[in-house]
Amino acid sequence: MSVKAENLGLSYGNHMVLKDITFELSSKKIYGLLGRNGAGKTSLLSTLASFRQPSSGSITIDGEIPFENPLIMQQIALMYDKGYKDETDNIKSMLQDLQRYRPHFDMDYAEYLIGRFKLDKKKAIKKFSKGMQSAVNVVIGLASRAPITIFDEVYLGMDAPSRDIFYKELLEDQQEHPRIIILSTHLVSEMDYLFDEVIILNKGEIILQEEYDSLVSKGASITGKSELVDDFVQSKTQLHVQQLGDTKSVMIYGSLSDEERKTAMDKGLETGPVSLHDLFIHLTKEDDR
Repeated sequence: MSVKAENLGLSYGNHMVLKDITFELSSKKIYGLLGRNGAGKTSLLSTLASFRQPSSGSITIDGEIPFENPLIMQQIALMYDKGYKDETDNIKSMLQDLQRYRPHFDMDYAEYLIGRFKLDKKKAIKKFSKGMQSAVNVVIGLASRAPITIFDEVYLGMDAPSRDIFYKELLEDQQEHPRIIILSTHLVSEMDYLFDEVIILNKGEIILQEEYDSLVSKGASITGKSELVDDFVQSKTQLHVQQLGDTKSVMIYGSLSDEERKTAMDKGLETGPVSLHDLFIHLTKEDDR
């Protein structure tokens, strides 16, 4: 399946939360959707999943408008930080009900995941801890095997070992049953290795969509004597500067050629990589103003 947004806008009253967004997801990849609080991530994902209708522009899936389109909607699974305070059923009963509406649902795989997360099959879901309820959302999302599977901060409340299980199962199942998977997260440094492609949303606008490997190769840190660093980076896009005494470190956005790296080394400068986490922080730093 493919997803295409053209000049997509969404407003709540007079407040525009998504502004003229255009993008396309056409490959069976894991897409990392990054954005600070209030950037519009959940609004974008809920529009994609037909929970909301766009205020302007369009979003289509395989060329069809998904809103109130049952054949398309059942191909999309949006899992979010949902609570189950009123859910009296146990997980097995709930999944059996859910299976009827999910044409790709794999109950055997769901049973396996229940075991992996050590979820009590007999206990009412409302009695589960917050972390266990988050694991329920993961089980549903993975076992549904929807062609478009979306996890919107679904890990909230899960401890580190449970998140690790989630990540491992996600990668393994994507290899066996590839589809479009979108991960919306704040845990950039913990989850970046999962991403094939990265989308950064800032103030309701997409500022970047790029392959993960290509993106992280565009950042570099230059460290050394202040005047030498200043001379080297003067023509570069500078994201962040740190200084201690006469030593300066500058984070730049833009690839360094082999010749530039050799020049830096000849001048006694150190060059190093920049993480996606650091790039994300500094590419969206205007949110702090």
